[in-house]
Amino acid sequence: MAAGGALCGSREGSAGLWNWNQTWYTNTPRFTWCFERTVVAWIPCAYLWICFPFYYLYLQHKTKGYIRMSHVFKAKMVLGFILVILCFSNVFFILWEISQGIPRAPAFFISPAVVGITMILAVFLTQAERMKGIQSSGILLIYWLLSFMAAVVMFSSKVQHALERGFLEDHFHHVTTYLYVSLVLGELVLFCLVDHPPFFSKAVNSPNQCPEASTSFLSKITYWWFSGLVWKGCQRSLKVDDLWPVRKEDSSEEIVSWAERVWKKCHSRTQQKVGSATFKKGQKSETGIAEAEETEVLLQSEHSQSRPLLKAFWSMFGTYFLLSTVCLVICDVFLFSIPKLLSLFLEFIEDQEAPSWHGYFYAFTMFLLACLQTLFEQRYMYMCLVLGLRLKTAVTGLVYRKILVMSSASRKAATVGEIVNLVSVDVQKLMDLIIYFNGTWLAPIRIIICFVFLWQLLGPSALTSIAVFLFLLPLNFMITKKRSQFQETQMKHKDERAKLTNAILSDIKVIKLYGWEKTFTEKVLGIRKQELQALKRSQILFSASLASFHSSTFLTAFVMFAVYTLVDNTHVLDAQKAFVSLTLINILNSAHSFLPFSINAAVQAKVSLKRLAAFLNLEELNPESSSRNTSDCVQASITIRNGTFCWSKETSPCLRRIDLTVPQGSLLAVVGQVGAGKSSLLSALLGELEKMDGCMIMKDTAAYVPQQAWIQNASVEDNILFGKEMNETWFNRVIDACALQPDLESFPAGRKSEIGEKGINISGGQKQRVNLARAVYQKASIYLLDDPLSAVDAHVGQHIFEHVLGPNGLLKDKQTRVLVTHTINILPQVDNIVFLVDGTISEIGSYQELLQRNGAFAEFLHSHITAEEQAGTGFPALGDTKGTITSRSGLSQRKLFSDNLVRSSAMGRETIPASQDSTTAAATKGRLMKEEKTQHSRVNTSIYAAYLKATGLPLCVYTILLFTCQQAVSFSRGYWLSMWTDDPVHNRTQQHTELRVGVFGALGVIQALGRFASTAAVLLGGVLASHKLFLQLLRNVARSPMVFFEQTPIGNLLNRFSREMDAIDSVIPDKLKSLLGFLFNLLEIYLVIIVATPRAAMAIVPLTVLYAAFQHFYVITSCQLRRIEAASRSPIYSHISETFQGSSVIRAHKAQERFILKSNFLVDENQRICFPGAVADRWLATNLEFLSNGIVLFAALFAAVGRTHLSPGTAGFSISYALQITGVLNWMVRSWTEIENNIVSVERVREYLRTPKEAPWTLNGKLQGQVWLTEGRIEFRNYSLRYRPNLELALKHVNLTINGQEKIGITGRTGAGKSTLAVGLLRLVEAAEGAILIDGLDIAQLGLHDLRTKITVIPQAISK
Repeated sequence: MAAGGALCGSREGSAGLWNWNQTWYTNTPRFTWCFERTVVAWIPCAYLWICFPFYYLYLQHKTKGYIRMSHVFKAKMVLGFILVILCFSNVFFILWEISQGIPRAPAFFISPAVVGITMILAVFLTQAERMKGIQSSGILLIYWLLSFMAAVVMFSSKVQHALERGFLEDHFHHVTTYLYVSLVLGELVLFCLVDHPPFFSKAVNSPNQCPEASTSFLSKITYWWFSGLVWKGCQRSLKVDDLWPVRKEDSSEEIVSWAERVWKKCHSRTQQKVGSATFKKGQKSETGIAEAEETEVLLQSEHSQSRPLLKAFWSMFGTYFLLSTVCLVICDVFLFSIPKLLSLFLEFIEDQEAPSWHGYFYAFTMFLLACLQTLFEQRYMYMCLVLGLRLKTAVTGLVYRKILVMSSASRKAATVGEIVNLVSVDVQKLMDLIIYFNGTWLAPIRIIICFVFLWQLLGPSALTSIAVFLFLLPLNFMITKKRSQFQETQMKHKDERAKLTNAILSDIKVIKLYGWEKTFTEKVLGIRKQELQALKRSQILFSASLASFHSSTFLTAFVMFAVYTLVDNTHVLDAQKAFVSLTLINILNSAHSFLPFSINAAVQAKVSLKRLAAFLNLEELNPESSSRNTSDCVQASITIRNGTFCWSKETSPCLRRIDLTVPQGSLLAVVGQVGAGKSSLLSALLGELEKMDGCMIMKDTAAYVPQQAWIQNASVEDNILFGKEMNETWFNRVIDACALQPDLESFPAGRKSEIGEKGINISGGQKQRVNLARAVYQKASIYLLDDPLSAVDAHVGQHIFEHVLGPNGLLKDKQTRVLVTHTINILPQVDNIVFLVDGTISEIGSYQELLQRNGAFAEFLHSHITAEEQAGTGFPALGDTKGTITSRSGLSQRKLFSDNLVRSSAMGRETIPASQDSTTAAATKGRLMKEEKTQHSRVNTSIYAAYLKATGLPLCVYTILLFTCQQAVSFSRGYWLSMWTDDPVHNRTQQHTELRVGVFGALGVIQALGRFASTAAVLLGGVLASHKLFLQLLRNVARSPMVFFEQTPIGNLLNRFSREMDAIDSVIPDKLKSLLGFLFNLLEIYLVIIVATPRAAMAIVPLTVLYAAFQHFYVITSCQLRRIEAASRSPIYSHISETFQGSSVIRAHKAQERFILKSNFLVDENQRICFPGAVADRWLATNLEFLSNGIVLFAALFAAVGRTHLSPGTAGFSISYALQITGVLNWMVRSWTEIENNIVSVERVREYLRTPKEAPWTLNGKLQGQVWLTEGRIEFRNYSLRYRPNLELALKHVNLTINGQEKIGITGRTGAGKSTLAVGLLRLVEAAEGAILIDGLDIAQLGLHDLRTKITVIPQAISK
């Protein structure tokens, strides 16, 4: 006050910085003029000067380009300069007044001077932002908002002054104040707008770029920039092209290169220690033990391995994470401010003499704090999700690059499945940690703060809540333990059912031939019954667990209130204590439930980090193991001097004392017994082995053909080109030389036909020839060929040798060829032969030289030829006959390709031949399999009706009734508490306390029982629905004809019986339970608010309409984004698997960069979808929470307006319930979204209701009294059959009679129709025309089982 007096002088009536009577205890509040001139005016100035150094430093490091002078910028600058002039005109006017002898306090000229200087700073920052490409400034927007609020305070003071004393008393300050407010308002509006995009920006200028960067600050913090995509998703089905490309700062190119630099830097510091530890560990182990330890590397990683990785991630993302943590801490400050404000508001309701504006002030302050809490919480979640996506990109990139440099020993330590788990499961654990980590230290702080506040309200009684938690903890532990046992039992039966279902679907033809469908379905249903029995018990326990969890709030409140009021009669439970305590208990319970999740996330993330670090620390290939020399001075293509090589440092050498020189352009054959080291020699030449001694030089480029063909999931053309540009002439020559032309002619789309994963839809010979064609097309200087003729027929092998490998082949000109082979008959045509024995070169020379020496090679040759003569083979050692140079029938080859497409689809991936324009029709012409249907729009309401019908109408009505009753009891309990708090106080005590406590407790117990019953009803109804839907599915599939199974991939059917049924078993009932619980909770909150303040209904109705609109838009768009995102993950995992299998080929062809770019592209495409999905959640949460805050505001406002006839208990009842609405709305929409996503499973399961079915299995009464099959005479009368309506007849007008007891042989070429006769006889396919009679009875008139059980068949395909 002394400082205020010195600064403001001592004018009568206005002395001092603060005056409670003038500011608070009055119906017309206003600040003292000293407070207005100093504190109010200087708050914006202090804010900007504090932010300035940090923000200016940020601007210097974040150059986004240059923005030209727009009209918006010019208006900002003009208004800014006018404001500066206005401020300093105030200073000069005051100085002039002082010179005229008018006494003025120092604050009169200091304050406008400070404000004016700050305005200059604001103008300077506006220009700096333009130069750095900032389109919308949050810092300056907040500054102008604070300035406007300060100006409004001064403006209202001036208006009151003018009304009291007249406008002309101080007209200059009046005019300048009004002008100042108008100008500041203008600046505020201008800073809400967005400037033009910058020139010379480093960001990619895409017409479809993310709008976040070019939107206003207000739109950024409320996520309204996302509304365009939400609207688009509602109008039509979203596609990937509708989504924005990944932002540059989130792209793999930026993130992964950064991660590589940081990881290498952190790893290099500890690499020497790790290497030393590994060496010591290897010293202690024998070779066998060392190999066993290799397989455990991923599971038993050292703690020191994960530390550098953690440091790397922290150095990359630590600052961003800390900023997000600051947002969460600020959010928590607002979270705990709201109960304090509620306490003050209830005091206001109770104090009838308090000024009315206090209530409005508390209401708007609660609303403002709740909105700020929303903004900071959603900003925290947004930053965590963006950070999680960046971390996922970094990890995927590091793992992928590691695959390309893994040594052979490392490849033994990690399987493809483990690597895929690293970039899917383990990365998700790390992403979860980012969100949950702060809960490990913030949740305990929240719990402590809650106890402190509760102690202030209720004293030592607050500690009794600990007893409640200690009571519930063992109860929930026992329930969880018992439930896990039932879940294990359920999973055991589920596995049995899946195994049996798979066996049935795999051998469905045999089952139908024998008429065993009913037997097997009953067996499946028996297992299913046991499975559902375990699920039912598990769901009952789950209901008990949920009831105990939801009752914890009531139990805590009941125990605390009972102890507080019954221990001492003078303890009065008023509205403030009761409802503020309830609000704090809700916070306490959320923190208490959040803590285990946080700890669990931290533990799981620690394990995942160790696994990831262990993988990244695996041994890499030594780049010094081989050197490439491109100079012409080196005559030999390959030179090895005294080379000793091993697969890993811990193993013994596999190649010893290798001395080899291969002249340029020569053909060298490498032969030897199995395990002699032939493939190891090629691996050594490629640098795949660890060089222990000697030196090795290879000249120019190399191409490699591995023994096990590596095929990409791409077109035949792309497999051969392998990144090279198309040279039509050379391509055709390569195709002809590799004997691929007949195959291409038979493929549905020729060279454009897509090959499935791992070449699943082509034969082994075709794989090897495509493999060879890829290498030949590269035009490399050196070719390393690992037994490429082993997978082809003898005549094909001869063709390939003559046209590709031999002296007159495509590679005869200067190309050096090193050929590992078992094909003896080609050895006379090679230039030199290397004979390997146990990893050493036994002999080297030409064919004739080695024969003349009569050494180890001659002995090997003699034994090899002798063995072949005994085996009677016509072509020496040419392997199996998996590939053919020509096909007998183009149709049969097309059928092979189509049938293999069946297998590809059955494995879960649709292999669609890729082609353009005219080849598209050809690509799909031979298609047998039906494509899997994908849901794009919202699910039809008939599906929901079908699910509810399966549950049963009586149970649905009973469930709704239970939810209504338990929510009514909940309302009664809250209303009873409000009546309790309104009880009058006589002699410092309340009457009937025991009754109040007893009824309150009884209502809580009844509600808990109601909660258990309603939850159990939904979950058990789900079990009932699941049983009926499974029965429908099983019967529909069993009753389907064979053509259905031929056209439907087994993977699709297994998916219906496993994943889709799992969703119906567990997910849908759980989410339906949540939806109903939150819906009735919402209705209760609405009822409470309307009962307390009926006029609030005017606000609730429009806010609810808005809520329904937001929910509608979100669910449609979010569901589409989830489906697209799920589809975008598979290519990443497939590419990782493909790269792991073919890493040696990729390295040999120096194609690492191209594969890395493809990996980057696939990851970015996935992130392109994940990012909008994450923003969609924030968009919804922010909007819903604003609506919720609006409901709280109106509840408080109407309570303040009607406080004369509203008791404190009723007001507390209303507002404390309204404060819960935020979480209720959020979880309600999430539950609805999950239902929307999973109800598709019901549609998929019911899809087979509409498919064609077989004829009836039995026809009751048809054979009653008749003796059938006495003779066994079979007669075909003009019988014709076609497999499907769109195909030609497979049997044409067959007329045949087979008498009883005859033994008939049926012969004919492949495809003549021999098996088709049996198919017709057993009615696996119905006749197109004609009839088959057995003992004079038309089999079409019999039930299928009546027919099939009387005929025994031994099928061609053996059932396993």
